[in-house]
Amino acid sequence: MRLLASSPTVRVRSEQVSVRSAKTEVAVNPAPLPARKTSSDRHALVGPASAARWLLLVILLASAYFFYGFLVPLLAAMVIGFASWPLYRRLLKTVDGNRTVAATIAILLVVSFIIVPISLTAIYAVGEVKTWGAWALKANELGAPVPDWLMQVPLAGAWLSSHWDQYVGHPGALGELVQLISGANIGTIYRGILVIGASAFHGILTLLFMLISLFFVYRDGDRIVAQLDVVGGRILPGRWERVSRLVPMTISATVTGMTVIAVGEGIVLGLAYWIAGVPSPVTLGIITGFMALIPGGAPLSFTLVSIYLVARGSFVAGIGLLLWGTVELFVVDKTLRPRLVGGPIKLPFLPTFFGLVGGVKTMGLLGLFVGPVLMALLVAIWREWLLEAQQDT
Repeated sequence: MRLLASSPTVRVRSEQVSVRSAKTEVAVNPAPLPARKTSSDRHALVGPASAARWLLLVILLASAYFFYGFLVPLLAAMVIGFASWPLYRRLLKTVDGNRTVAATIAILLVVSFIIVPISLTAIYAVGEVKTWGAWALKANELGAPVPDWLMQVPLAGAWLSSHWDQYVGHPGALGELVQLISGANIGTIYRGILVIGASAFHGILTLLFMLISLFFVYRDGDRIVAQLDVVGGRILPGRWERVSRLVPMTISATVTGMTVIAVGEGIVLGLAYWIAGVPSPVTLGIITGFMALIPGGAPLSFTLVSIYLVARGSFVAGIGLLLWGTVELFVVDKTLRPRLVGGPIKLPFLPTFFGLVGGVKTMGLLGLFVGPVLMALLVAIWREWLLEAQQDT
């Protein structure tokens, strides 16, 4: 028996039996598989905060697309509301904090002192422009001789006279010039001026929506700002406080220091044009106010009109207008602007020009207020971020 147990054959069979039993044990009790990752263990590609920001951005873009027609009056209402908010706070105190009554009175004041004067001025200016258009049609049909006063312009009289004779002096010349510059026929332009009232309905609707929006900006302004602070703090954490402080300051400074003063310069110089006997003083006053939004625009305007008066033979009126404009400009820049704004607005020429022209092109008359404000906001935020980046480095 001992020999049998110790023989190689028995040893091999016993090893085979042990291997089979091990395989059977492995089959019965297999090794545990690695646990599967649940959805909570996986890393999200976009965090909850980022997803909320992107969702808000998509909603805002969709809202801007569907309500594009209301953006212009809404922006105008916000600009006017921000700029006049200190005055509204005083009005609110006088009516014992009744927001609805205060907002109603504020809207009536805006209509009385802003909307009505601007509308009447625009209507009168359209009549003057129609006169210009009628003269242009007649000059294009028959030609217009060189005016005597144009020959008397110092240093440039001969050059101006030759160009007048080339582009206005013979029949059809003015139409060719207009076609070259604008690509439109002069008759088409004049007919467009005549039917300008056809778009008055759209302008009235825009104005109505702006006034309705402005009413709610006045009445619910504090709640709107509080909600914007909450949302803005989540979208721009750490930066919203600076931006929210910068926005009202920039809007107030831009509207007060640029738009209101430019309108005032247009009124004062337009009155001077009327006293000096300049043709179409209302239209020239509007052009001067428009130019006053651009640095150096107002001095250029009244200087050219003064040269016209001197060349026409009205020497005293031309010199008087030049002195009037110089004194007015000195008073505005040295006293009114620093007192209203706390210093001149250091806005570069190119953003001012783009904001002005782009605002008028896309928003019409309201663009005179909204365009420069948006560009001033863009420049102010850009400078703030540049300052922050320089401080970080």
